Amino acid sequence: MADNNYHEEEVLGKAYDSRLMRRLLKYTRPYRTQLITAVLLLLGGSLLQLLLPVMVQIGIDRYLMAHDVGGLTNIVLAYAGILLAAFLLQYLQMYITQAVGQKVQYDIRMQIFSHLQRLHLGFFDKNPVGRLVTRVTNDVAVLDEMFSSGLVAVFGDIITLIGIVVALLYYNWKLALMTFVVLPLLIIATMIFRKKVRAIYREVRIRLARLNAFVQEHINGMSVIQLFNREKTIYSDFLGINDRLRQMHLKSIYYYATFFPVVEIISAISLAILLYYGGLQISADTLTFGELVAFIQLVQRFYNPIRDLSEKYNILQSSMASSERIFKLLDTEPEIVDKKETSPPSTFKGKIEFDNVRFAYKEGEDVLKDVSFTVSPGEKVAIVGATGAGKTSLISLLFRFYDYQKGSIKIDGVDIKDIPIKRLRSQLGLVLQDVFIFSGDYAGNIRLGRKDIPEDKIIDALKKVNLLDYVMTTEGGLSSEVKERGATLSTGQKQLLSFARALAFDPNILVLDEATSSVDTATEKMIQEALDNLLENRTAIMIAHRLSTIEKADKIIVLHHGQLREMGKHKELLDQKGIYYRLYQMQFKQKLSRATG
Repeated sequence: MADNNYHEEEVLGKAYDSRLMRRLLKYTRPYRTQLITAVLLLLGGSLLQLLLPVMVQIGIDRYLMAHDVGGLTNIVLAYAGILLAAFLLQYLQMYITQAVGQKVQYDIRMQIFSHLQRLHLGFFDKNPVGRLVTRVTNDVAVLDEMFSSGLVAVFGDIITLIGIVVALLYYNWKLALMTFVVLPLLIIATMIFRKKVRAIYREVRIRLARLNAFVQEHINGMSVIQLFNREKTIYSDFLGINDRLRQMHLKSIYYYATFFPVVEIISAISLAILLYYGGLQISADTLTFGELVAFIQLVQRFYNPIRDLSEKYNILQSSMASSERIFKLLDTEPEIVDKKETSPPSTFKGKIEFDNVRFAYKEGEDVLKDVSFTVSPGEKVAIVGATGAGKTSLISLLFRFYDYQKGSIKIDGVDIKDIPIKRLRSQLGLVLQDVFIFSGDYAGNIRLGRKDIPEDKIIDALKKVNLLDYVMTTEGGLSSEVKERGATLSTGQKQLLSFARALAFDPNILVLDEATSSVDTATEKMIQEALDNLLENRTAIMIAHRLSTIEKADKIIVLHHGQLREMGKHKELLDQKGIYYRLYQMQFKQKLSRATG
C-alpha cells in the first residue's frame, strides 16, 4: 500500500472537535441516568479525598499535639471510614462507567455493521476489507476507552483540581501562591510532551497499519511464499517493518519516561518552596504544623490529576481520529435504495426485459452499451462472450447490486427500481463462479438464517444436486462442521453446496454465473444431469465459458465489448459463423488438443 494511503488512514485531526464530540455524546443518551450517577459518585469520591488532609490536620493540631490518645484514635477510625467510603464510591463509579463504555461500544458496532450491509457493492470495490474491519474493531475499541475511562475521568480530574486549588487558597493563600510559582514550568513541560507524543502516536499508528497490512497479505499468500521459497526474504521484510514500529514505541517510552520524572522534579521544587516558607510561617505562629502537613498532602494530590489529564489527552486525540473515520463511514449514503413508493408484482412469473441498458462502473467507460433482449417466463437463456464482455455486469444489474445509468430492466413489466430490493432478491437465485462458504455447518450454509426452510427441503435440495450422499457420510450429517470459506471442501463440492442453497430458497428466476467453470468433468456431469429437473417451470439465465454446457438453451445471447452482437439457438449461431462460431471452434480445438496431448 502506498504511503499516502497510510497517511490518509491515520491522519490526526484536532485533539478536540466539538462537532464530533456532540455526535459521540448522542450515543450516551440511553445511559444518561448511569452517567449522571457516575458523575455524582465521582464528585462524592473527590470530596472525600479532599477531606483526608483535613482529618490529618485535625489529628495533628487538636489531638497529637495535645497528647489526646482517645481523640487521636477516633480521628484514625474516621480517617479509615472515609478511605473505605471513597473506595466504595470509586468502585461503583468505575463499574458504571466501564459498563456504559461497553454498551456504547456495542451500539456503535451494531450501527456500523448494519450500515455496511446496506451499502452497495461498488463501495466495497473501492474500500479494502481490512480498513472496514478496522472501523468495526480497533476504532470502536478506542472510543470505548474514551467512554469508559476518559470522559467521566477528565471531568473528575478537572473538578478535583478546582477543589484542591480552592482548598489550598482557603488554608493559606500566600503559601498557595508560592506553590503555584512552578506552574509555568509544568505547563511548558506538558505542552512539549503533548506535541512530541502527538507526532509519535501518529507514526506508531501508521507503522502499525503497515505491519497489519503486511501480515494479512502474506498470510493469505503463504502458499505462494512457500512454493517459491521466499520465506527468508519475506521474513527480512517483516523484520524491517517490525523494527521501525519498535523504534517508534521506544521513542514513545522515552518521552513518557522523561515527562513523568520532570513532573516529579517540579513537584519536588514546589515541595521545597512549601517547606521553606511553611517553616517560616510556623516560626512566626501564622501556620500550624498540622496545616502545613495537610497543605503538603493537597499539593501532592494537585499533581496527580495533571499527570492523568496528560494521559487522557492521548485518549481524547485518538478518539477524535477514530470517531472521524467512523462517522465518515456512517455518513456514506447507500446508492442502491428503495423508492418511497414501489409497485411490486403480487407474483413473479419470470419475464425479464432489458431495454437499451447502458452501464459504467466509471463515468465514460461503458461496460454495457444499449443492451436489449427479452427472457420469457420459463425460458432458459444463456449469455456468452469473452472475458470482459459484460456478462457478470448484466447479472449484477438484474440483482440491483449496481444501478444502470440509461434504459430500463423490467420483471413482469415492472421496472426493477420500482420493486423493493428485498422483494426483488427474494425471487432471484444466484450461483456464482466464486462460491462463498461460511463457517458453521451444512444446514446453516443452505438456510443462511432462514428459519422457515425445513430440514426436508434442505435434504431435497442436496439430493437434486447429487451432494446428499457425501454430506450424510460425514460425521454429524447436516450438522457437520464446515470450515471458514469451505476449506475442507473441493471446488466442485462448494459449487454444489451453493447450488443447493439457491434451490432451497426456491426462486422463480435462477441465475448461474459460470457455475460449472471450475469443476471437473464428473462434477459438471452431475450438475448437468440435474439441470433439466431443477430448471423446470423456472426462468433461468446461464453464464458459461464452457459452451458445451449451454447447447440446449432456448436462447443464446452473445456479448462482445459490452454490446449484444448475436442472439439465437446453438445451431442457428453456428450457422451464422460469427462470434459464437469462433468461440465454439476455439474451445473445440482446445478440448481436442488436450485429449490428444
